[in-house]
Amino acid sequence: MLALGVALVSAGALYAVFAPQSQTAHAQEDPALVRQGEQLYNNACISCHGANLQGVSSRGPSLIGVGEAAVYFQVSTGRMPATRQEAQIGEKPVRYTPQDIDALGAFVQANGGGPMVPKGSLAGGDPAHGGDLFRLNCASCHNFTGRGIALSSGKYAPAIKDVNAQQIYSAMTSGPQSMPRFSDRQITPQDKRDIIAFVQSVTADRNNPGGYSLGGFGPVPEGLISWIVGITALVGVTLWIGSKA
Repeated sequence: MLALGVALVSAGALYAVFAPQSQTAHAQEDPALVRQGEQLYNNACISCHGANLQGVSSRGPSLIGVGEAAVYFQVSTGRMPATRQEAQIGEKPVRYTPQDIDALGAFVQANGGGPMVPKGSLAGGDPAHGGDLFRLNCASCHNFTGRGIALSSGKYAPAIKDVNAQQIYSAMTSGPQSMPRFSDRQITPQDKRDIIAFVQSVTADRNNPGGYSLGGFGPVPEGLISWIVGITALVGVTLWIGSKA
C-alpha cells in the first residue's frame, strides 16, 4: 500500500509539472484598478450579471470569458448600463469616465478572462485590403459603406460612424449582440487594423465610395434614381413624338 501511495503521489507530481497549461489568458492587472472596478461592478452591474459574473436569468448574460474588450465596447458606447430590456441595446450618452471603464474592464478581465483591448495605436492599416475584408465579412449586415441595416426581431446592425479604432477592434473580438466574434485565426490582428483603416476612410466626410451621396447606400439607390430618370425621359420623348404625329 505504501508503494502504491508513493507511486500515485509521484504520478500526480509529474503530471502537474509536465501537463500542458490552460490557454485561458489571465491579465496581470493593477490590483488597485481591479478593486475600483469591483466597486463599480457591485454598484451598477451585479444585479443583472451576478456576483460571480455568472449572469442572471432574464436579466443579463454571463461575463465569464467576454474579457475587457466587451466591457470597453459596451460601456464606452453607452450601451451599458442598460436602462431596460429590449431586443437590442442602443447607444446612449456614456456614464463613466475612461478611468472607470478601464477599471471595470480590469475587474472582468481579472475574474473571467477573455479578449483584451489592444494597447497602443491601431493606425497603419491598409484600407484597400481592409475594404476587401469588410465586404466579405461585414457588409452583409453593416452595408458596404458602414451605414448599417435593419435585421430581424427588432435588431439591427448599427451604423459605424463616430466610433474610435479601439471600439471597432473590440467589437470584432467580442461579438456584441448579433455580431459574430472574429478570432485572430479568422481575421488576424493586422487584418483587423486594415478593416479599421477602411471603415475610418469611408465614414469620413471627405470620402464617399458610393458616388453621389444619396444616403451613402451605394449603387442600389443610385441605380434606382437613374432608372426612374431614364424611364421618365423615355415616356416624355414618346409623348412628344406622339403629339407631333
